[in-house]
Amino acid sequence: MLALLAPVVVFGLVIFVHELGHFLAAKSVGVYTPRFSIGFGPALWRHRRGETEYVLAVFPLGGYVRMASRHDEATAFLEGGSEEAAKKAADDPGFDPNAMIPFGPKPVPENRWFESKALWARLYILAAGVTMNFALGLIIAVGLAMHFGKPVIPVLEVGSVRPIGGKPLLALIRPGDVLLRVNGVAVRNWNDAVTRMARSTDSVRIETNRTTVLVPLGQSGALAGEDVARAIDYALPPVMGDLVTGEAGIKAGLLAGDTVVSIDGQPIASWSQMVLLVSRAAGRPVAIQVGRKAGRQTLSVTPRPMDGVDPVTGDRAKVGKIGAFPVDISVREPVSVREAVAIGGRATWFMGTSIIGTVRDLVTRRVSVDQLGGPIAITRASVEAARSGFESLLYLIALLSVNVGVLNLLPIPILDGGQMLINLLESARGTPLSLRTREYILRGGLMFILLLFVLVMFNDTRAWLR
Repeated sequence: MLALLAPVVVFGLVIFVHELGHFLAAKSVGVYTPRFSIGFGPALWRHRRGETEYVLAVFPLGGYVRMASRHDEATAFLEGGSEEAAKKAADDPGFDPNAMIPFGPKPVPENRWFESKALWARLYILAAGVTMNFALGLIIAVGLAMHFGKPVIPVLEVGSVRPIGGKPLLALIRPGDVLLRVNGVAVRNWNDAVTRMARSTDSVRIETNRTTVLVPLGQSGALAGEDVARAIDYALPPVMGDLVTGEAGIKAGLLAGDTVVSIDGQPIASWSQMVLLVSRAAGRPVAIQVGRKAGRQTLSVTPRPMDGVDPVTGDRAKVGKIGAFPVDISVREPVSVREAVAIGGRATWFMGTSIIGTVRDLVTRRVSVDQLGGPIAITRASVEAARSGFESLLYLIALLSVNVGVLNLLPIPILDGGQMLINLLESARGTPLSLRTREYILRGGLMFILLLFVLVMFNDTRAWLR
């Protein structure tokens, strides 16, 4: 049931909200919208209400709102055909003599075509889908914060320290140290410490049970407080939390709750120590001894080489991964509505900037296209999130919704961002692009999306078979 329902809920809600944004915006400015479809291809269910036909189609990989347009013949076939092409014959059971095409004989009034609207109205319609995606992500993030509270890391012990901008500015702080004060103020937990570091302006002063470190800010490389906060991690026990299906760890027999005792005979005292050894063993089998209720057991695990971040230097590098997450040691503290809105806003911002960073890294080849996932990857993530609990499932929906919003803003012709760019270009020229030029542009965008779909399906299939 999870395998069937979780992807339907995740895919369906994100797609529905996006298309609902376009639909409501188009309706509000008077554009004729003959079809609202979730999915592509042949209809599994259809129902006409008013001047719009609502459809559930066989391929649930997206959706569309068909808006009356004279300039989109190149891609209209994806939306069931243009108004003239999809026009019903008089003897068709669905023919309505009082309706506009494609349901009846009446022509679409001039003021109901998409192209008849002012530039601001067209941009408003095109931007409404991604706006709804961002709104859904924000609403879920705020709702989760209000219901579950904010996660707090109730420790102050240092787990690992990395260079900042290639410089060992925190070298005096060692794993096992306990944070006492930041900028002279006593800290209650790790969240408190990180917040005070990030909000620092001139310098960050960190006092531990063993030493004091002063890091000047705004120096070479425009060092900020956030850079210092990101360079230091809290201590975690070497206990397995969630394991990613299909990855090396779960294939080798690792289980959630396992305590890592040693790797290749070297005793393990913390999660960061385990990560360091696994990262350095990319493509090479290691013997991981774990402790569990049935006693100790040694498993042979071969970390998969992946593009990632070196846990020592913080630089991009090829590192070993086994698909394991640490056990969650956080606790929840209740928050006010105002705090929940702030937490939800930060979480939504983080989701959006993360996908922007990923796209940038893909373009600059800092991240391989092998990391891209498609429908199968999302389906697997949906099932795993559902198994982890309602909170995880909702967070996944928020994450995917924000990702869909950001990706739709890319300047690819068939996407919302590309369509907005075309409309702005035509407005600047003072005349619309020729139908042939528009067709070439849209077909080029469609070809790019199809090639991307083939790539992610290949990655999905390879990961599934691995």
